[in-house]
Amino acid sequence: MKDTAAEPQEMGTMPKFVIERTVPGAGRMDEGQLQELAAGSNGVLRQLGEGIQWVHSYVAEDRHFCVYNARDKGMIREHARIGGFPCDNIRQVSAIIDPVTGEAP
Repeated sequence: MKDTAAEPQEMGTMPKFVIERTVPGAGRMDEGQLQELAAGSNGVLRQLGEGIQWVHSYVAEDRHFCVYNARDKGMIREHARIGGFPCDNIRQVSAIIDPVTGEAP
């Protein structure tokens, strides 16, 4: 069963977004560097308050792919601006699929 972006909004939750950030050397960051980056992001999130939530991020080569729930793209841009984080692309998730999606009802 797929989860569309319209369904969560109807239930009163925020839309989900995927953010692409170019971070040279991201894939070579050690645990301490990643902890420092995450702590900085958490601080900005506390400053912004409601309307944005970091779900998790994937680190691959020279990129971070971050999954956020947010009221709108503007909240994500503001998080990036305050934190000094790159924000190359923001895409709203329209559906989530997984192996179960391919199973017959």
